[in-house]
Amino acid sequence: MRVLVTALALTLPQAALLHAQDAPPAASAAREVGVITLEASDVPYSVTLPGRSTAFEEVAIRPRVSGIISEILYEPGKNVKKGDLLFRIEGDTYQADVDAAAAEVAGAEAALRSAETTLSRYQKLVGTGVTAADVDTAEVDVMQAKATLSAAQAALELAKFDLERTEITSPIDGIAVLPEVSVGDLVTANQEDELTTVTRIDPIYVDVQESITRVQQTRERLDQGSLNRGERIEAELELENGSLFEGQGTFVSPPVSVSTTTGTSVIRLRFDNPRRGILPGQFLRAKLTFGTTSSILVPQGATSRASDGTLTAFVYADGKAEKRTLSAQGSYNNAWIVTKGVELGEQLIVDGLRNLQNGATVSPIAVSISETGVVTRADGTPDSFGGAPAAGAESGNEG
Repeated sequence: MRVLVTALALTLPQAALLHAQDAPPAASAAREVGVITLEASDVPYSVTLPGRSTAFEEVAIRPRVSGIISEILYEPGKNVKKGDLLFRIEGDTYQADVDAAAAEVAGAEAALRSAETTLSRYQKLVGTGVTAADVDTAEVDVMQAKATLSAAQAALELAKFDLERTEITSPIDGIAVLPEVSVGDLVTANQEDELTTVTRIDPIYVDVQESITRVQQTRERLDQGSLNRGERIEAELELENGSLFEGQGTFVSPPVSVSTTTGTSVIRLRFDNPRRGILPGQFLRAKLTFGTTSSILVPQGATSRASDGTLTAFVYADGKAEKRTLSAQGSYNNAWIVTKGVELGEQLIVDGLRNLQNGATVSPIAVSISETGVVTRADGTPDSFGGAPAAGAESGNEG
């Protein structure tokens, strides 16, 4: 009897163990994840192009009369205004020419008055000792006197112009550089060497190079409506040190010709430059925004990139987490601009991603996500999913 009880005692635990192994497993609890609904967003369509700055205006100052430089009247590197005096050439000789020309005008005026008086007298005495031929001769003398006076007056004006040109002024607002001459140097009219250069750099131009192929593609997208034209083309400038230049640029000139060697066209932009932050000849990068396109944005923190470069994300579908491979075309505000892999209206999993596996049973909770990646439940409370962005999630812009 004792043996039977012992045998039963040994057999019952084994039977219970076998029964537990045969029982079906309990259903695993669904994991909560934060999701957002993918919607279309207006994304600026921008291109970044290399360029070079060029002066808004630049004038080489040369003398228009010959003579000795008597004064240099500007401070190099300082702003000058249109009409400001830069150089003075000795003008004694030119003043004498003006005085002589003025005397010639006075003599011509006296001769004209005399000829007109003679003509008037002859006209009154015609037929009484004065013939018609005498009147005709007097009329010719008046016309010759008028011509002589006109020539003398023209010579006087030229002499005054030459005297005025002994004072050399700036034809534009700008900055005058160091003079190429000194006081006492002899200069000649319209010489090849300039006295100085005046350059206006506020505003300043930036000429960028763009492929004519991409210009045509952009025009086609605008015509087809896939690219929504903005009110104007926006332009931002990146300096050589990587910093952004303050202020927006203005579109000045569209492409009008194509280089036969590079296949590119020049687009001219204009930027206000009150602090002289840009100087002519600098290499720069300009970001042009032509309009907006309707795109799907996937937050970068909700994605993962494999070692081979494959970009993936999870969406909620039929109660499970479904892994998708994405194709992206650049980025905007810490989100990938996705062209393939997800569709509008699908629910993207943005939180609770740690160790999440494809096909895992999940329970979606509506959340919102800020541009900096902060996730908040729809009711305004912080997330409590215990998850984190998938390993390998990236941030920043794609080149």
